[in-house]
Amino acid sequence: MSDTRLPLDGRAIVTMVALCIVWSLQQISLKAIEVDVAPALMIGLRSGIAALCVAALMRARGQRVTLASGRWRAGAIVGTLFALEYLLVAEALRLSYASHVVVFLYTAPIFAAVGLQARLPAERLHTLQWAGIAVAFGGIVVAFLGHAQPSTAAAPEPLLGDVLALAAGATWGATTVTIRCSALSSAPPAETLLYQLLGAFTLLLPAAWLSGQWRFTPTALAWAHLAFQAMIVSFASFLLWFWLLRHYLASRLSVFSFLTPIFGVVLGIWLLGEPAQPTFLAGSALVLGGIVLVSAHGRLRPPPAARLRA
Repeated sequence: MSDTRLPLDGRAIVTMVALCIVWSLQQISLKAIEVDVAPALMIGLRSGIAALCVAALMRARGQRVTLASGRWRAGAIVGTLFALEYLLVAEALRLSYASHVVVFLYTAPIFAAVGLQARLPAERLHTLQWAGIAVAFGGIVVAFLGHAQPSTAAAPEPLLGDVLALAAGATWGATTVTIRCSALSSAPPAETLLYQLLGAFTLLLPAAWLSGQWRFTPTALAWAHLAFQAMIVSFASFLLWFWLLRHYLASRLSVFSFLTPIFGVVLGIWLLGEPAQPTFLAGSALVLGGIVLVSAHGRLRPPPAARLRA
């Protein structure tokens, strides 16, 4: 299948840009509606709805999740990590700005690269990638320096919230490592997504109740945000992503994913009126630059034949 995948065309580019906007709006939506719906409760509810949709789709395709495959063990771990990631995201959104959360959450490729190097010899990091990691963590330090401003109602404890968002990025990276290094590496993408959604649904709802985040005011706007989160973010966007991966070169598609935190910052400032702090913007630029160096390493190096000629 890999040799039949296509280079990017106009349709793929437009679809990827639309997906990045949707993914960036995920945190914006959760933050915008938090007065009516607690973020942890919203994520738990959307995960349950999306899990039903994924299960129905798998049934229609004749796909089944069986205990005999043994993948459920890795699925349980991945589901728990996914739930922990979004529990941290939910708490981070309560304490900090959505634009901050989306940037620190998307440090996940850095943590995944380091974790995969420790587990898989083929994923050994090269000098350029280590440099990218150094640049990214330098950017995190710079971004954290911008917390001299007083707390606000929208961000009562921004520094703690940013730390939690960074921890969510590390948890996302751990999820990637678990999938790559377990039986899930050969599982259908819908099955892996189902494990994640079920983990978030079964663990986040009790966590929301125990932490007092059981707030749901049934306004029209709250239902609209829930529909967007469940049907667009957690279901349709991932189906589109998997469709793109089946038809186009994954290495080319992954470049566009770096637009998500950029859109997140811009939309957070525009739609939510979040402050455009110079130190945070400078740190974010360094973080994204470091992620590009780590993730795009293979595309930045010349092919072996070119290196031999040189």
